[in-house]
Amino acid sequence: MLNIKMLKPYYVKEDKRFIRVVLAYQYFSLLIDEELYQFIPMESREIIIDRKSKRVHNVLDIFVFQRGKRIVYVSVADLLNLPEFLTHLHSITSPYEAEKVEWIVEKTNIEVEEVVTELEKENLLRLIDKAIDRNDKKAFTKLAGILKEDFL
Repeated sequence: MLNIKMLKPYYVKEDKRFIRVVLAYQYFSLLIDEELYQFIPMESREIIIDRKSKRVHNVLDIFVFQRGKRIVYVSVADLLNLPEFLTHLHSITSPYEAEKVEWIVEKTNIEVEEVVTELEKENLLRLIDKAIDRNDKKAFTKLAGILKEDFL
């Protein structure tokens, strides 16, 4: 039976494409058949998560765990089958994903405001053209004032 005893990152490194959870000795341990095994950074030492797909990129990597002289090799794919591993991993990476989402939402809101403003201006110009076509001086004066006040 395989259980997560502790999973804390040594540090988290992020770039444009990946979130890398770097692990170190005494920060990651497993209970294997009720015996505690400590992570040792012999083969792989990080979990790489693709920001876009939200999937673990290095599923074929092997982590090494030691208890005394006994060594156990566990693949990232095997760890991903443990719900508690996924829970720990999500809690570690969620702050880094949230920053990206907030930035995207903020950028999208600004872009939407710019488009709405441009559409309002174009609509006002069309209304001014209609007022000119109808020879409606009152509507033209009112609309020209709004254009000057809000957009120029």
